[in-house]
Amino acid sequence: MMNREPNTPKLLSINLATSSQEQGWTESGNRTGIDKRPTNLQVFLSSAGVEGDHVVDRKNHGGIHKAVYAYAREDALWWEEKIGEVITYGRFGENLTTKGVDITDAIIGEHWRIGGVVLEVSEPRIPCRIFSGFWNRETLIKEFTEANRSGTYLRVITEGTIEAGMDIEIVSKPSHGITVGDIFEAKSGSREKIAEIALVAELSDQYRSWAARLTSPPPL
Repeated sequence: MMNREPNTPKLLSINLATSSQEQGWTESGNRTGIDKRPTNLQVFLSSAGVEGDHVVDRKNHGGIHKAVYAYAREDALWWEEKIGEVITYGRFGENLTTKGVDITDAIIGEHWRIGGVVLEVSEPRIPCRIFSGFWNRETLIKEFTEANRSGTYLRVITEGTIEAGMDIEIVSKPSHGITVGDIFEAKSGSREKIAEIALVAELSDQYRSWAARLTSPPPL
């Protein structure tokens, strides 16, 4: 049997919201799918999302560019130390809990392979009031923004079935160098990062046009 490297990136857990729950933290709708729990089942990932997972707010979650949400266990442990609470798999509302992948420094557009599935790093998760309410922590949005440990949404490039325990292989990285953390800083208001992103031709039109709008001088 081939010996595996001890630090091989792993998929620790797949987490699903098998039903939605009532929420009173915002006035936008009355249900949420943020409460995701680990499953031992094989799960199918399609370009539309994670089979068996409830997504209620499809304006801000789900869809092609936010089909899957991943969060690093290393970042979850950082939060455990910060707030003094045990954080279980799925607590961030993530579908995939990873180990050995530095998600904040992942390059936008890089590809991961899990079994026969290929995923593409697309954008960071921006915290909202439902997230803060789910944690029962009024200061969470501010803390989450300052920490810059956002996790990442993923596109599904090659559909297929995965299960917990599989290896994660980073199969390609774009050369532009813009990371999940960079985009998170920009979306959190960093003018320096926004200006940097506007100049990166390799990024998608979505990012460059967004950054260009914010850096353009106002009309006379």
